[in-house]
This record gives sequence, C-alpha cells and structure tokens, in this order.
Amino acid sequence: MSKTIEILLREDIPKLGNCGDVVNVASGYARNYLLPRRVAQLATAENIKMIARRKARFDVARAERLKEIEAQREALTGVTLHTIEKADEGMHLYGSVNAGSIVKLLAEAGHTLEERQVRLASAIKVCGQYEIELHIHGDVSVMIPLEVEPEGGWPEPEPEPEPQPEEEREERIYMPEESLNE
Repeated sequence: MSKTIEILLREDIPKLGNCGDVVNVASGYARNYLLPRRVAQLATAENIKMIARRKARFDVARAERLKEIEAQREALTGVTLHTIEKADEGMHLYGSVNAGSIVKLLAEAGHTLEERQVRLASAIKVCGQYEIELHIHGDVSVMIPLEVEPEGGWPEPEPEPEPQPEEEREERIYMPEESLNE
C-alpha cells in the first residue's frame, strides 16, 4: 500500500476538508480512522457521483448555519456586561469572575452560550474593565466589554496634595560617606 491515499470525505472534518472534497491522506489515517468511522470513502468515480447529492444537502445546511452564526455574532456585538462583586480596599476580589460567571451574565442579558465558548486566559480577580472574547463557531468570535465593579461602588479618588512653593522646599544634597569622615 502507498504512503498516501486519495479519499472522498462524506462529512466536514476540521483541518482536513468539507463534504465532497477529494483529499490525500496517509494510508494509515484513512485505514484506521476515517474509513472505519464512515466519514470518508475511497475516491472512485462511482463514489464521487453518489456523494454529489449529499454535498448539495450539506451546502444548504452549511449556509443556514452560517446565517445563524452571523445573527448570533451581530446580537452579541452590542452587549456590555456589568457585575458587582465583593472586593477589598485594594480592589482585589474575594472570589473571581470566571467563564461560568460570564455565561450567567450573558443568560441574564438574554444570550445562550456554553462555558467553553468564553475565552479567558485566567479568572478575573481584580476590579476593572476587561475585553472578553466569545468564540461562536470556527473562526467567528466577538469581543465584548465587561466591567467588574466593587460592592459599594468605586472609592473616591484621593485629592492630590498641593505643591509647595519652590522657596519653601528643602534642598537636600547627597554627600557620600567618605566626604563626611574627612
């Protein structure tokens, strides 16, 4: 058997191809994975004709799915999330805001997503404003703002001390220790 083999895909396979595509794959990959799971078949003229009808149905379903994905992206584009959490004086949260918390906030706003669709590098543990990436499908994602506010509101900023006039300032001169001993 040769090292590569030409097969016809019966379903969409990420990073390989779509239904009806003829692709070259390693013979072991075809023999041990694709063919036993019936997601591909040998690329013969007879099989190519048969799969053409199936590909037409897949194309219609794919177009409908892309419309749904685009509608969901448009709906999420204008969303702004806001949450109030317990925090100490340093604005560090006693808990954290994680993907589950963001999914609950989105549900309150009327949007349904799963936790795995929320892309966070790590849980949010400090009050402030953040940009959260929501992965919708494939390479379609949207960034939404999230504000984490401390319970009781933001503290008042401390007034800046008034600068002293220049004549009242003490001028300090640095002298090395060696010069003091002489």
